[in-house]
Amino acid sequence: MAATLGRSFFEVCAFEREAVQRFRDVQIKLAPAPASGAVKFPDSAGAFHYDNGGGDKVHSITSNRFISWTTSGDAVQLTEHSLDGNLLNNAVRLRFAHCQVMPGGVAVAETPNNVAVLVATNQSVHRLLLPHPERMYRSDVVTELHLQSVLTDVGKLNSEDACHGAAIPAAFSPAGGAAGACAAWLTRRGDANYALASPAGGVVVITLPAQGEAFATELKTTWTMRRLSVWIPSAMRGEQTAWDGVAGVAARELDDDDSLVLAVCLDHKLRLWSLRDQACLLEADMLDYMPLVRKNAGRCWGAGHRVRLTSCAASGLCLAVYLAAPRMGQFVVLQLLADDNNRYGLEHISSLFCAQETPVDFALTAGDVWALWLDEDNNAVVKCINFEQNVSGKWNQVFVQPRSEEEVQIGADQDPRETYLDVIFSPHRFTAAAIVKALRIFRRGPDVLPDVSWEGLKKEVTLAVENALQSSVTEFEFSQEEYRHLQVQFWSKLYTCCLQYQEALATPLAISVSPHSHMACLLRKGFISFLLPCFAIDHLYLSSDEHFLSEDDVPLAEESTVGADVAALMSCLRVLRDEVSSEMASDMESALRHAESPERSAKLVLDKILAQDNQNVVEDIQNKLQDVSNPTAAMLVLLTELDLETDLDYGDGPLLPGESMSVRVSASRLYSSATAVSLVCQALSHVSATRTLLCRDALLLLKLFLRLGEHVLPGGGPQLLQIQQEVIPRTSQLLSSYFLLRHLSRSVGAQVAEDAADANLQHLSALHLNDTPALINSAAAVSRQSAVEMFYQSCGRKMAVRHLFSQSSNSAASAAASWNDSMANVVQLLAQLLWPSNSGFSFPECLMANCQYTQLQDYVRLIAPWCQVNIGSCRFMLAQCYLANGEGHKALRCFQEAASEVEKEEFLVRLTGAEDDRAAACSPALRYYNKVLRLLEDVGLPELVIQLAMLALAEAVDDVSSQAALWTRIFKHHLDLGHNSEAYEALIQNPDSSMQLDCLRQLVVVLCERAQLHDLVHFSYVNLHDEVVGIIESRARGVDLLAHNYYELLYAFHINRHNYRKAGTVMLELGVRLGREVCSVRGLKKQVNCFLAAINCLRLIRPEYAWMVLPVSESEHPGASPKRNSDGEFVGPPVKRQVDILELRDLEKEFMMATCRLALVQHQPRAAAVVVGTSPCELVRLLLDAGLFTCARQLCGVFKLPLAPLFDALTFRCIKLQFGGEEAQNEAWLWLAANQLSSVVNTKESSAADEAWRLLSWFLSEFPSSNGLHHRQVLVKLLSHGVPPPDWLVKSYKEVDAAALLRLYLNFDLLDAAAELVIEYVDALLGRGHQYFGIKKPLSARNPCVWLPYTPVDQLMVALKDTQTNRDLYKRLADKLADYHKMVENATRMVLARR
Repeated sequence: MAATLGRSFFEVCAFEREAVQRFRDVQIKLAPAPASGAVKFPDSAGAFHYDNGGGDKVHSITSNRFISWTTSGDAVQLTEHSLDGNLLNNAVRLRFAHCQVMPGGVAVAETPNNVAVLVATNQSVHRLLLPHPERMYRSDVVTELHLQSVLTDVGKLNSEDACHGAAIPAAFSPAGGAAGACAAWLTRRGDANYALASPAGGVVVITLPAQGEAFATELKTTWTMRRLSVWIPSAMRGEQTAWDGVAGVAARELDDDDSLVLAVCLDHKLRLWSLRDQACLLEADMLDYMPLVRKNAGRCWGAGHRVRLTSCAASGLCLAVYLAAPRMGQFVVLQLLADDNNRYGLEHISSLFCAQETPVDFALTAGDVWALWLDEDNNAVVKCINFEQNVSGKWNQVFVQPRSEEEVQIGADQDPRETYLDVIFSPHRFTAAAIVKALRIFRRGPDVLPDVSWEGLKKEVTLAVENALQSSVTEFEFSQEEYRHLQVQFWSKLYTCCLQYQEALATPLAISVSPHSHMACLLRKGFISFLLPCFAIDHLYLSSDEHFLSEDDVPLAEESTVGADVAALMSCLRVLRDEVSSEMASDMESALRHAESPERSAKLVLDKILAQDNQNVVEDIQNKLQDVSNPTAAMLVLLTELDLETDLDYGDGPLLPGESMSVRVSASRLYSSATAVSLVCQALSHVSATRTLLCRDALLLLKLFLRLGEHVLPGGGPQLLQIQQEVIPRTSQLLSSYFLLRHLSRSVGAQVAEDAADANLQHLSALHLNDTPALINSAAAVSRQSAVEMFYQSCGRKMAVRHLFSQSSNSAASAAASWNDSMANVVQLLAQLLWPSNSGFSFPECLMANCQYTQLQDYVRLIAPWCQVNIGSCRFMLAQCYLANGEGHKALRCFQEAASEVEKEEFLVRLTGAEDDRAAACSPALRYYNKVLRLLEDVGLPELVIQLAMLALAEAVDDVSSQAALWTRIFKHHLDLGHNSEAYEALIQNPDSSMQLDCLRQLVVVLCERAQLHDLVHFSYVNLHDEVVGIIESRARGVDLLAHNYYELLYAFHINRHNYRKAGTVMLELGVRLGREVCSVRGLKKQVNCFLAAINCLRLIRPEYAWMVLPVSESEHPGASPKRNSDGEFVGPPVKRQVDILELRDLEKEFMMATCRLALVQHQPRAAAVVVGTSPCELVRLLLDAGLFTCARQLCGVFKLPLAPLFDALTFRCIKLQFGGEEAQNEAWLWLAANQLSSVVNTKESSAADEAWRLLSWFLSEFPSSNGLHHRQVLVKLLSHGVPPPDWLVKSYKEVDAAALLRLYLNFDLLDAAAELVIEYVDALLGRGHQYFGIKKPLSARNPCVWLPYTPVDQLMVALKDTQTNRDLYKRLADKLADYHKMVENATRMVLARR
């Protein structure tokens, strides 16, 4: 239901809270410099409203769009405004060199293709042709968020071109004062006409044709007219009297290519000329329309006269003349009539009287006159009147914005800096330009950048005051009271500067009313304000008693009796309003701000009023109530009108589904610009502030009714009971509601950091609210806006506009046909959207979506004591605020409180909507808990998740799946917090076996990663023992062997339960896998330890059970991945193979292999790639190649392998060292160190070669072979390389097998050595040195059992005999053999003789 409108209006200053608006300067030079004594004209202003094609506002791109201008000296500031979209490049400043812009010398006209800006100065006239907004876009559907202004390309025009301007000759150059009257208009042919008040009297029309040169036409006050094609000085024409001077001029083009020029002159005459015929068509004396009492005062002077023209569909061309007189004035509204002979006459319509002293401007529409005056204090006074229907001549009031308080009240508990900052930067109190200018004066230093941001300007102000305060301090120490006094002193100084500049910028210059939409604007020097219609209830409260002449003036009541009662009640409310002092009002407001009881506060205020009742207020109210038949019913009428509670459905469907695309797009932009946002929200602020006072006074009056009782209530007891139980609580709630709206419209949004915005989006996503339309993309815009502006811009406007068009009975155009009605409806709908008692919850959603947690907390705090709607939703929002502020436990309490309202409130129902079929099966309470749990998880509050999940279990008594999900959540967060025992208990409680297994798997993994293996091993795992083993085995076989210790965990698990075979099998499997998959020192070390652990486990078992199963490799290729083939693809399931049983000795062999591999890799890291999968023989070869002879010998011993390769390799290394250089010697120490022998006392320093030979000697002595095979192998290696064998080797071999040594000498052709060997051997047989050849007893008759290798000896003898160089050796050998033979013969005889 649309609100009832009154006849009055109120002013809304819609300047945006931004930095100083920057105008683009355009310099225009056309006129020469004046000689001296330049003319000065007063500042002026005006506005042009686009014609929207017969009222189809929504369809046009020019809907709610206008151009305003202000003139000052040589400058014209043009600004294009739009309420339906933000305009780019919409501000330009034209500077006319050496000229002064005339009052009324600026006009804007539109043609189908262009917008023409006409400017008249005292020396020139100008015409700027700009593209029309409808021609700036190729398509009818304009979807851009920001539109280009028509002023964008002003700087590109060639202003010096003849078609754009012309100079005015000095003869017609206007002078100051009354001669400054001017009017400009554009004809259909494109000619620009400028009607100027001639200094000599009459009017001069300068015509700037579309093609050709400019010319002037002088309209004389005589009946003889002539067109001037040559400029003629005024001296040649003769001087006119001063009474013929023009005070005001207006013009209008007719349909027959003629224009009418209308002028009201200083002699009070109204004259009408035809520009085409250059004839004076009418002359009328305006004093004839003045009463006799005013005529004498009006004859003195006519400099203040004004005239306005307008077209009216009913009466044709109408004009209004303002006749100025000292301390009085009169508007005469006339209709201009014309007959067939082109003769004009005037028909009087209305005479309107006023008593204001200083007229500024007035506007004439088809049915109204709007007037602007200045009172004695230079405050603007605006009134309007309908001159056709208003018989009583009573003006309708326009309640303009009052001046700001000159002093700021600072409480004892308030910080002066914060208080002044809140006041200075509160919404729409001061413009940015006023603050910047005040700051410049205050600082007396460098200018502040004009494009500084709003937040930056706040910082600059704070810094300037603090610097000034510090610079004034001369003492190092002073009291807190002194410092506070200094703060107040400097801040009040800055505040005073702001007040002065704001008052200067608020100087009213003109009033403008759109003839198409009836939009009324008050043009002030620094900004524009809009005049909106008052709602009926506000009109009754704000207007004085003289504005209610009858019951018909009360539009709220249908019956005249009720209307009279309402008027009387309003009169009583105004009496109480005047009696409430500022201190009382502050106390009442403080109580509302602190969410205290309004009734108690009203009682205290009423007591103060009655205590100081010096003017008989109670008696006055009683007298006014004598004629009231039913005060309670009248009060209920007022409360019903004040109550905005409604059940309207704003919906979320498409806008205007039956209209065209262009209409729908245009409708979607209705009132969407920054100016419109400010306008609508400031209108709501004004309405809420007015109604807050009204409800306050109504509550005071009701309390007074209870005091007076039957003296004012005819019904007595029943009415008192009704007032006490129904009316007062309702009034108190309305007072709190309107105070809340006022508070929200004045509280500025907090600046949001990017990380906070990102975190908020994450929280909204967790709640599935991230697609809310209440989100504003620009965080910077939030910091400059009030809470109401933020809501309106984000989603409130769309909802209000959708409802506005849905309620229209005809079309989109009819929904917005009247600007006053549509704007009032939007303000009313916005107030209903914000009304806390309505079911809608979009405003708190908007605050939450835009991270305005402080304001959201304040909102919930203010409505909590009395609002019974959306209680659960408010608790939920309060919990969100606590979460954002890090108060998790408070948030949990609020979440719990909201759970009881889940199925009752629209927001919570939408929040708990089922996302899928599984969620739909749950109860709404469970869905709510799941959403909140997800939110708490995203915030990172596991303790609260556990607490809330435990509460949610009570709601899931019959839902096993929900119980399992909740227990899983509890388990997860207990585990994350390190509560291992609690996590285990939650795991055991889980009724779902699959989830239980998942939790068990996670428990194993997490505790293993945290190295909390003690807890993991010692849990009882009732009925889950096999599952635990399976999980650990699965994890062990599926993860990196070196990065995780699952095998060790499983080993400890079995050891703790005394299952040693299982424990050993685990270690064996780990060792086998390490040997197959990990080729590194670390892996081999771990493998050695694994085999040791497995051996220990088998040794703990009884011998008959000391066996285990050998793990089977899953890959046919050692070292290959057990999960993928050579192409990287997953392999199929493993093929079953025969099981191998390992005993203790088998494990010992594996242990030895691992130990040798480790030694090899430690010595030669490069060998890690080749040791995997090597056989014992291969490993021995690798060890020998690395010089690890000790390890090789041990491996050969375990696997019973021959030692021949060892001696061969060691001999070869000795040969290399024997003939190698220093580098070889240094390198040899590395492998020699790996084969350290037992310490032997050695008195001399030995070389690497010596140590190698000593190692070889040690091996030959410690590991003898049958028949001296090892010695022979060493000698063969040495002799084959031409290395003479060392003496110790020859000596050792003599003891083992001298015959074999002899054969080796012969094989390598070492005849000398062989001969010496035989000689020594024979001597040994004969008893000389027999111990060196291993001969126990030499040859004798008692021991005849000796032998001599005759075959090699014979071969040696033959070889020596055939060699000439060895004759002596041969002889010696022969002699020695002869001796031997003799000895043999003697021994033989003796033996035979004994027989």
